[in-house]
Amino acid sequence: TYVAHLAGLPSTFAICCLIIMAWAISGPIFGFSDTWQLVINTGTTIVTFLMVFLIQNTQNRDGTAIQTKLDELIRAGKAHNTFIG
Repeated sequence: TYVAHLAGLPSTFAICCLIIMAWAISGPIFGFSDTWQLVINTGTTIVTFLMVFLIQNTQNRDGTAIQTKLDELIRAGKAHNTFIG
């Protein structure tokens, strides 16, 4: 939950934008070499791979919480309990 919270902060987005800008500005310094391109490609691939699992974990927890709340509403109301699942 802490990592998901950090990933959603506006400051995290700003830091990522600064990293991309620094990488782009450094292009002429490194002659737009293959290694220069590989740095950003590798970094973004790793971050994307990890974020897939972070997002899935967050959705799983949110889905469980919503289902629990719905089940409690069904129990408290006059709805049929056969819908609880």
